[in-house]
Amino acid sequence: MSVTFRAGQDFAQAMDAADPLGYFRERFHFPQTASGERCVYLCGHSLGLQPKSASSYLQQELQDWANFGVEGHFHARNPWVPYHRLLTQQTADLVGAQPAEVVVMNSLTVNLHLMMASFYRPTQARSKILVERGAFPSDQYALNSQIRFHGFDPKTSLLELTPRDDEFCLRGEDIEAFIEREGKSIALILLGGVNYVTGQYFDLPGIVAAGQKQGCTVGFDLAHAVGNVPLQLHDWAPDFAVWCSYKYLNGGPGCLAGCFVHERHARAWHLPRFAGWWGHDERTRFLMGPEFHPMPGAEGWQLSNPPILALAPLRASMELFSEAGMDRLWAKSTLLTGYLAFLLDQLASPKFSIVTPRDPARRGAQLSIRLKRHGHETCEILSSRGVIADWREPDTLRIAPVPLYNSFQDVYQFVQSFSEVLQ
Repeated sequence: MSVTFRAGQDFAQAMDAADPLGYFRERFHFPQTASGERCVYLCGHSLGLQPKSASSYLQQELQDWANFGVEGHFHARNPWVPYHRLLTQQTADLVGAQPAEVVVMNSLTVNLHLMMASFYRPTQARSKILVERGAFPSDQYALNSQIRFHGFDPKTSLLELTPRDDEFCLRGEDIEAFIEREGKSIALILLGGVNYVTGQYFDLPGIVAAGQKQGCTVGFDLAHAVGNVPLQLHDWAPDFAVWCSYKYLNGGPGCLAGCFVHERHARAWHLPRFAGWWGHDERTRFLMGPEFHPMPGAEGWQLSNPPILALAPLRASMELFSEAGMDRLWAKSTLLTGYLAFLLDQLASPKFSIVTPRDPARRGAQLSIRLKRHGHETCEILSSRGVIADWREPDTLRIAPVPLYNSFQDVYQFVQSFSEVLQ
């Protein structure tokens, strides 16, 4: 969809009036200012808003717990033993996977460690992990600890992709050239689907192809990609992927995470793994036998029975995603970020610059603004005015107009407030 942006507020109002997804905005709770006005919430890349229907999903499980006690595992309105499967098809649709390739479980970093227990198998000749410089700290901690666990030194076994001088984002050709050059020593490529600082959306199928050509295992941290950008994990065929569900997926703080394991590993019983009883073959799970027999597919990596009260709010949000459709959300997202970039360009201020790629195909619902001075103070002043954004040291203001609940007027109001604060 091609749109010619205009600077006045009337343009934002017209776009909102014509927005086929605009009604979803009223299905979420927004923080409010001290005067009771709705905040301009542009922080969905950090914590998504609460769907209004989340409380009813949660209340149902609380009521069934009260009514049935332990019998709720089999007799609740939505029995708890297979409860996690209520999310399986929706999750598979969202990430472009087969249902057997996905499971909702644990937290992101737990899932990352579980995946590396199976898929990071270093040798003396091939011990290295490749990651982008500036990956999320939790990933860095996990990767460093896994390297040390296997008896290697992160100083030599952790490789970082670094942008060119005076650039903030990685070039696709540089990533592929690096993999071609160093690939024979790389055991695992583990990149974020969307970099959390710059907002760059990497060429994931290109990275998979380049890695597999060199014999590397390939995995992705999709914390900032799932529910944000189009994904086709089955067709792209990485070995695994992990993500959290509290950012764009609006599952609530600390919500359960997700995991993808490609179907070619569905019955790879030879792979080592950390076992738990919920990953045991469900046909014999309750016989409580001493030997572990994993279920085929991603469910075979489960550890414990899922916390139902944590899954319930995620169901509310995933219903909204299913109704909206990722194609429509992506189309609106590119318009929102395009409009935001257009308005920021109109300010023509030397005090800031946009570091997120200009190509809509290489970014998600986030623009990162580099402020040369007083950045943290700027973010705090915006917050005091009811504009909620996100600050990342040392110099980056992250703005995320999320298509499921943000409007074009949100974008317009942010830029107006931002301009006033700059001056």
